[in-house]
Amino acid sequence: MVKVATKNATRLKLKPINKRSISDDIVHQIITLISTGELMAGQRLPSERELCMRFGAGRSSVREALRCLSIMGVLTARVGEGTSVSTDGSKFLETVLHWRMSTERHDIEDLMEVRIALEGVSSGAAACKSDENDLEALQELVTKMEKSVDNPKRFAELDLQFHLAMARASKNKLLFDLITLIRGQLERGVARVLQTPHAIPLSVKEHRAVLEAIIQRKPKRARAAMNAHLNAAVQRYHGSLHQ
Repeated sequence: MVKVATKNATRLKLKPINKRSISDDIVHQIITLISTGELMAGQRLPSERELCMRFGAGRSSVREALRCLSIMGVLTARVGEGTSVSTDGSKFLETVLHWRMSTERHDIEDLMEVRIALEGVSSGAAACKSDENDLEALQELVTKMEKSVDNPKRFAELDLQFHLAMARASKNKLLFDLITLIRGQLERGVARVLQTPHAIPLSVKEHRAVLEAIIQRKPKRARAAMNAHLNAAVQRYHGSLHQ
């Protein structure tokens, strides 16, 4: 059970708002208070009326800011209970990351560097923390990949499922969310890589090496095998650009 904070809400360091961007400034102040620990998970905010007085803002601006933060997953509003800081920040993180990914351009190489770092950790963690169900799922996916070498589209689907299953087996939800997001941005690049000569048979072999290290509970070997696989994928991508 999450422990609800009991700080005195009247002591929060709220400031009058710049009239040019009232609701945005309210959003910024509340997020800052959460990030600095002035507002904690589960803590209730002052009443809407008090917030209006403290911010020096109209009710419509305060409501707009609170609604925005609720949609983002930062705040939780319940009838009869008021508004409090969410005890689960995953929705907020996902919203922010999806926004950044969709509005900013990222080179394939940059994304792959991040992916290599994340999946290296994920594979090592899976070797330590995966259970029998995780191992069975990974084994089944590699077997299906071996049977799909002549079907690039199906192979790409199984490839994605393997990496997500491995991230899930790491028992680290944040890793899973980040890997899912990064992989989603790399779909075109992955499809291109799989079209290069011998890419799929080599990829099968590399995935098998990762799986065997995870089954043997050898995190360093699992991480090395994953790094080798993803670095090879980068080289294949570079090669595909010159075809």
